[in-house]
Amino acid sequence: MTDKAIPFLMFQGGVGREAVALYTSLFEDGEILDLDEYPPGGPAPEGTIMRGRFRIAGQEFYVSDSFIDHEFGFTPSLSIWIEAGSPEQQERLVEALADGGATLMPLDGYGFSSRFAWVNDRFGVSWQINLA
Repeated sequence: MTDKAIPFLMFQGGVGREAVALYTSLFEDGEILDLDEYPPGGPAPEGTIMRGRFRIAGQEFYVSDSFIDHEFGFTPSLSIWIEAGSPEQQERLVEALADGGATLMPLDGYGFSSRFAWVNDRFGVSWQINLA
């Protein structure tokens, strides 16, 4: 058996499908690999994601909608780093991901990067978007 580390995104409030749809729409290779839904009469609302997989920018992610209310959500201390291939792609990603979310560091030049932005999307997931 080969060890493999895969990021796992757990959403609350049944927004997992909406988040996955946004993320896969923003990347050329974006693809929903599989989404298993909770059935009628299950422990979670019917149609929410029990477990799923999607791919963006060459990286596979696992995803689930938690039916248990947690006292925690996402935090920017763990973020998804994206190397954008062009300024136009970077601007598009920053705009789309910040829509309804929050800008932590606006698109600008910083000592570690000539062109960088850090945003939290409307689902609370944190994204660092650097120009490659």
